[in-house]
Formats: sequence, C-alpha cells, structure tokens
Amino acid sequence: MKMNQWLVTVGVSAAICLGAGELAAQNSNNNSKDGGGNRQSRGGRGGPPTAEQIQQWQQQRMEHTKTELEITDDAEWKAIEPLVQKVQDARMAMGAYAGFGRGGMRGRGGPDNGPGGQSGRSGFGGSNADIEALQKAIDGKASNAEMKAAVAKFQEARKAKMADLEKAQADLRKVLSVRQEAIATANGIL
Repeated sequence: MKMNQWLVTVGVSAAICLGAGELAAQNSNNNSKDGGGNRQSRGGRGGPPTAEQIQQWQQQRMEHTKTELEITDDAEWKAIEPLVQKVQDARMAMGAYAGFGRGGMRGRGGPDNGPGGQSGRSGFGGSNADIEALQKAIDGKASNAEMKAAVAKFQEARKAKMADLEKAQADLRKVLSVRQEAIATANGIL
C-alpha cells in the first residue's frame, strides 16, 4: 500500500475515533434517560458510543463533506451521497487491515479493551476471521506452514478490501467535477 494511502487510512480512522469521542463528550453534558449516572449507556469513557451517536456523527460527517465539495443542489447531492457513503464504508472495512496490531492503536490493553485486550483486533471493520486467525497463529506460535497460510489469507483479504475501496473511489470520481475531485483528494476521500 502506498504511504499516502496508508496515511489517509490512519487519518480517517483517527477522525472517526475523535468524532465518536466528541459525540460522547457532548452527550455527557446533556441530560440522559438514566439521570446522568450511567456513563456506560451514554457511550462515555465507560463504554462505546451508542448507535444513535454513531449515526449522528456520520450524518454530520456527510453534511461536512457536502459543504466541502461545495454542493448546493439537493439533486446533485442525492446522486453523489451514496457514492461518498460507499467510499466511507469501504474505508471503514479497510481499517481492520491498516496494521494497528501490537504496539499500535489497537494494542493489547487493560480493562477497557476487554480480556487481554482482544476486543481491539477487529478494527473499525468489525470482527474479521482472517485477522483473528493470523493473531491466533502468532499467539499460538504456529508452525511456519500454518503461519505462512494465515499471512497469505490475511494479505488476500486485505487486497480484496483495498480493491473495494479503489472501486468505490473510482465510481465517485466519475461523478465529481475536477474541482470537487481535487477537494475530495485533499480531504482524504479519494
């Protein structure tokens, strides 16, 4: 993967984490159903953001993208928005393969990271059997043949996710003006 693509992936992943954290912080200042006492249910430091918070953040991100791309016509946005969403979804799925293993952003951790820190290995793309199999081979000190097979399967899955991202970006690029393409590129969408 090219360094620029890797940096963009890392940047988007960080932005997603920060955005979710900001929503959690905003929500902690508001009154909640539980009277403000249960941080876990509000997505504060005690737990992950709620589905509602994530949906709100994603909507804000899409509105920001619409503004950044200088789209004022709703019909134009209706044509472009699903393509932007496909890029965002493909990038999220790619996040699991970005290399945030041991010592990285998804390293082993303490109580917030689940037993032994295992929960963080699936990245933003959700649980992934190839990542889990590779980590199991590493942790179990598998034979060289088993390790090579796990690495090959992981790399094949990563290439497929990257191809999905590149296709989504190419589809989006087809409907953007040259200026919009430049803005999308500068903002890490393309």
